[in-house]
Amino acid sequence: MRKFILASALAATLMPAAAMAQSAGEVRRDNREIRQDRRDLRDAQWRGDRHDARDARRDLRDDRRERRDDWRDFRRAHPDSYRIGGYVGPRRGWAYRPVTVGYRFDPVFYGQRYWIDPVRFHLRPAGAGLRWIRYGNDVLLVNVRTGRVIEVNNGFFY
Repeated sequence: MRKFILASALAATLMPAAAMAQSAGEVRRDNREIRQDRRDLRDAQWRGDRHDARDARRDLRDDRRERRDDWRDFRRAHPDSYRIGGYVGPRRGWAYRPVTVGYRFDPVFYGQRYWIDPVRFHLRPAGAGLRWIRYGNDVLLVNVRTGRVIEVNNGFFY
């Protein structure tokens, strides 16, 4: 009996860590909820009802926060996935400098060797002409036609 109690206590402490990761189906459902909340907000704004619009904004904000928390839980549960080795710059003497949205990169910085798989790292899909790239320990969404940075995730990799 004592072994059974100890085993169940051990299983109860280990289970939440394993259950934190979000499956692909859950990610799809979260994204579907967010799309529906955007439609509800747009409809409420079009109808001109302030109270419905406020409720729709709140729902959208809550769903986005929930998706962000789920991603953080996944990252916490799988830290080794975010340790993928050192970054090697494209040129000799290259030094990392933080970048912001709107910064323009040379094409050598967003070549194929720096591409990041958005599915593997639970990033949102990049649209047409956009690509997720690694820059130092950051992940950037870059327009590959112009080299402009669209989105920045600082400190993404450990």
